[in-house]
Amino acid sequence: MPDLIHDFIFDSARRSPGAEALVYGAHRLDYSALAAAVEGAAGALLAAGIQRRERVAVYLEKRIENVAAMFGATAAGAVFVPVNPLLKADQVGYILADCAVRVLVTSSERLAQLAPVLGGCPQLSTIYVCGAGALPELPGVAVLPWDAAQVPPTAGALASRRAIDADMAAILYTSGSTGKPKGVVLSHRNMVAGAVSVAGYLEITAGDRILSVLPLSFDYGLSQLTTSFLTGATAVLINHLFPRDIVKAVQEERITGLAAVPPLWIQLSSLAWPADCMLRYLTNSGGAMPVATVAALRAAIPGARLFLMYGLTEAFRSTYLPPEELDRRPDSMGRAIPNAEVLVVRPDGSLCAPGEPGELVHRGALVALGYWNDPAKTAERFRPAPGQDPALPLTELAVWSGDTVRMDEEGFLYFIGRIDDMIKISGYRVSPTEVEEAAHASGLVAEAAAFGVPHPVLGQAIVLLAVARAGSVDKADLLRECQRRLPAYMVPGHVALVDGPFPRNPNGKIDRKLLQQSYSTLFESA
Repeated sequence: MPDLIHDFIFDSARRSPGAEALVYGAHRLDYSALAAAVEGAAGALLAAGIQRRERVAVYLEKRIENVAAMFGATAAGAVFVPVNPLLKADQVGYILADCAVRVLVTSSERLAQLAPVLGGCPQLSTIYVCGAGALPELPGVAVLPWDAAQVPPTAGALASRRAIDADMAAILYTSGSTGKPKGVVLSHRNMVAGAVSVAGYLEITAGDRILSVLPLSFDYGLSQLTTSFLTGATAVLINHLFPRDIVKAVQEERITGLAAVPPLWIQLSSLAWPADCMLRYLTNSGGAMPVATVAALRAAIPGARLFLMYGLTEAFRSTYLPPEELDRRPDSMGRAIPNAEVLVVRPDGSLCAPGEPGELVHRGALVALGYWNDPAKTAERFRPAPGQDPALPLTELAVWSGDTVRMDEEGFLYFIGRIDDMIKISGYRVSPTEVEEAAHASGLVAEAAAFGVPHPVLGQAIVLLAVARAGSVDKADLLRECQRRLPAYMVPGHVALVDGPFPRNPNGKIDRKLLQQSYSTLFESA
């Protein structure tokens, strides 16, 4: 088993050099060609003077150069920083400065947008530009064409930069719906262990064709590449505009594996899927999947096994629900993935009893190295694992997720809500997920978002925003459905129907915090 993340590609190239590895539109690379592209990228980075553990940022839409640059960076002993292509210039500039990026790989169009903020990135020395277009002159920075820089490294150059599995491999920035994003530092060991675990329970083989829909800056999106390259499968890149583009790609590319987040699954579940669809498995992470959407997907794509999963960037993936358990427990997030232990604990670190809500704590090989250059936030989230033997001289750190869950008698976990998202109303603690689930169960809404806002009497009141599924829906009908399905203290104090999709953060999740800000003064005069 490879120890380093880029060795996935090189090992698959040795086993099956002619097998299709990466597809992007009309461009198709077999594993031999992909390995050569990674070596060429590593050679370009070495020529730019990149040193061990220095950071290489990649600010591109999903394309072959993006993949080559990321894995080429680790092959050269450096650390890759995938930047979400949806981010604006100021956000990108913050990331480049925060982790002292030395080399940036981008396109001429994106570079033009970034030019005003690059003066705040003093460590940036080289920018490689993909594609055609004139190269601008930037003070103190070498701006070079990416294609012309692709040269295989000299003999022994990569061997001299070889890392060990405990070394840094990547820094992934969380979306940061409030405040500045945090850079989660992942080691080779973290990424290799995650890929091995996920590929194992999804039973991914070299015959699979996996559609890469999610951003590569998102650990869940990056997983589509790592599990593909580990097993010798084919990764198909897509930058979709509409959900129907995904359905078309699934059919044309004979896709067998598809991953998405709940808002996208809600849209996909309402589309017509071809009867000859070859999808073998579907996965969900990034939030709780409404039970109604689970049922709709299973009806629309009956030949695909649906895996409900839970993860967080700080530990990649924590749990999954085997598809055969869906009928018995459709609202469960499953049990711990292989090579991880998931605990449910009280604030003092003692284990919760079955059914008792507590914080999810993840321990094992997937626990990240902390937040880049932020010891205070690292100390908040990465804390000693519960139940350690005091005789051990070195403390094992676990990730304290900040999510409230419960575990049943058989060890299956159920998501309740983010600790910082929980709504506190008249002494009760209410999960927004439960309110949203009731709205979806009504059959009236396509999307729903619940959150708490200040209330002078109750402490907080519940606001429910919804996008109607179809036809004429009255908010009074939705409120009556909530009253029928929820206890009185969980019934929203304000219900509104809104047009169009909700705002999303760069990873595709509903930006509940942004919505909350817009309604923060709703009950001031109550």
